[in-house]
Amino acid sequence: MNKLQKKIFKDKYHISEVEFKKEELIFKSVDEIINELKLKIDAHPIIAFIAIFDHYTHTLSLKMGKIDPKIKNAKNIIFCFGKEIPSPEVLAVRPRSIGVCELEDSYIINYLQAPNKNVNNTIEDFIKSLNK
Repeated sequence: MNKLQKKIFKDKYHISEVEFKKEELIFKSVDEIINELKLKIDAHPIIAFIAIFDHYTHTLSLKMGKIDPKIKNAKNIIFCFGKEIPSPEVLAVRPRSIGVCELEDSYIINYLQAPNKNVNNTIEDFIKSLNK
């Protein structure tokens, strides 16, 4: 099993990320991975599915958009774990998103760490379950 790596992106964003070689997964595309994640989100008793954002197509459509040539596709699945609103500040860290990026030989799956350990554990379980 590939291990989720904890990273700090741009010196301030704590993310978790895993890279799967394409042959390690039964999924053949970003869309298949996103669909599998959506099934897990829809089956969860608390999580609300919000949207799928096609980051790659959006960036391609921008005149000033730039994409690393190694990236073949990139989408985010957006959802919310919100079962309480203890303060207005919690809105700043919601909703959540899992990014799925296709490279030539692999998929990189990542997310911004939540301030709630249980949320992070659930997202990590979703990602780990992709490696069958």
